[in-house]
Amino acid sequence: MIVCFDIGGTTIKGALAEDPQHITPVPRIPTPANDFDAFVAALKSVIDQSPEAVRCVSISIAGFQHPRTGLGVVANIPCLHGRPMQKDLVAALGLPVIIANDADCFAIAEAECGAGKGHHVVFGIILGTGVGGGLVIDGQLINSRGGYAGEWGHGPVAATQAGNPPVSLPRFHCGCGLDGCLDATCGARGLEKIHKHIHNKDLSAEDILSLWLEQDPLASRTIDVFLDILSAPLAMIVNTTAATIIPVGGGLSNVPALIAAIDKAVRGQMLVDPETPLVVPAQNRLEPGLVGATILGLRQIT
Repeated sequence: MIVCFDIGGTTIKGALAEDPQHITPVPRIPTPANDFDAFVAALKSVIDQSPEAVRCVSISIAGFQHPRTGLGVVANIPCLHGRPMQKDLVAALGLPVIIANDADCFAIAEAECGAGKGHHVVFGIILGTGVGGGLVIDGQLINSRGGYAGEWGHGPVAATQAGNPPVSLPRFHCGCGLDGCLDATCGARGLEKIHKHIHNKDLSAEDILSLWLEQDPLASRTIDVFLDILSAPLAMIVNTTAATIIPVGGGLSNVPALIAAIDKAVRGQMLVDPETPLVVPAQNRLEPGLVGATILGLRQIT
């Protein structure tokens, strides 16, 4: 038995797991983001619910461990930020602890038992509030020793001319401190910023997509620009990594027509069009963070 967690800035999702197909969630609890002792106590409250001995704790988290220092980079959980969190959690819990980025857990879940099963190179991406990703090669996370490989959402690469005909765009400021990141431009909030910039109208991403599906001309123009910005960097990643499948999670993945449009736009900008779907909806629709954490935890103890 292992205990797995999917931890965000406001909520801790915990579960008891025997394998990826047998995960028993427990009620969610608030994240004590500013108090390390309370954070440890919250994890222990889940561990104590196990009916048998726990062999390890595996955590999916919205952050990462610095590959050189081992210190946590977890902006939304201050009590972990700048702390040697794996070392401290092992000492506090008295159990082996595995920690992985939430997008990496999503990617390994899709590679092991989702849309990426059977593929040698899987690049799993998150299109939610922002943009994230994880890279799995031959079943292994590329950054299994820590780091942020696969975080294609950050870096000043978003186009400032996009769409047909091209429209000028600013480099939207990103929470990481840079300007022009895909995270600030191509997630749900970015889609809203694009629409506001082009049409001077405040609409939610959900409303923009609904109008696009109804062939509304303003929403269609916004999606045209959005696809142009998103597809070129994604095609470059495919050319660089030789990924043969790109499962998509996050809120925007709930619109099949959008995923199909992204797939068409990406394949149109590759060196060689695979002529079969490349960008596809994720298959692990429920709790991929827990599934990925379970896979990584079980690998640790076997």
